Amino acid sequence: MTKTPDDDRKEFLGRMYEQLFNDIDTHILVVWQSVGVLTAAFAVLALVEKGIVPVDIATAIIILIAGWLLAHLEDASYWYNRNLVIIANIERQFLLSSDLRDIHYYFGKHRAIGRMIDHLRIQYAFGLGIAGIILWFHFFTRVLPGMSLPMTAVDPPRSLPYVVALASVGFILWLRGRYGAKYREFLNNSPGRAVDTSGISFGVGHPAYESSTEEAGTSNAAAERGENRGK
Repeated sequence: MTKTPDDDRKEFLGRMYEQLFNDIDTHILVVWQSVGVLTAAFAVLALVEKGIVPVDIATAIIILIAGWLLAHLEDASYWYNRNLVIIANIERQFLLSSDLRDIHYYFGKHRAIGRMIDHLRIQYAFGLGIAGIILWFHFFTRVLPGMSLPMTAVDPPRSLPYVVALASVGFILWLRGRYGAKYREFLNNSPGRAVDTSGISFGVGHPAYESSTEEAGTSNAAAERGENRGK
């Protein structure tokens, strides 16, 4: 039997579906990055103990590495959510509204903007914890003892970790805003086939993105289903 264009389309979507899941695995398997942050922190602190690296420089390096981890997690979260949208759009080509209950409800609505999966949140909290502990240690050992000294005795390198921390926070916030805008643009341009999600609850298990386009599509899908039943 010769393949029809519809067969080719189904085969293409099937292979695309598999590749998107492979991409997701690549972006969420970043546990090694968290381990790398912890290893780097111990390595830098060991250099401080040996007197090779000043504590101010060492603290700034650890903060920079923690910021690098958080930036990668923001990137991984965007790619995960974006690929999940494409996966859901492909599933909508084949699944029915009844499959929301019979199989799974995740394809009914796309994930909300900026919502990170728990796997990445755990590592995010780890990165913040490392940064917070090292800054706390630096503040009480290097900054607080010198606060009673005159301004002429202030040691400028002591402020370096906090400058790096502020720069990292600014960059991560900029990155989050950029990814949020890209994700919103993607959802607006490629919302996928409308699915009637009446009676389906979206919450902590699948925080859903609400848009006027999706709401209108859902209403139209429900209306069409009602008309078909009437016929």
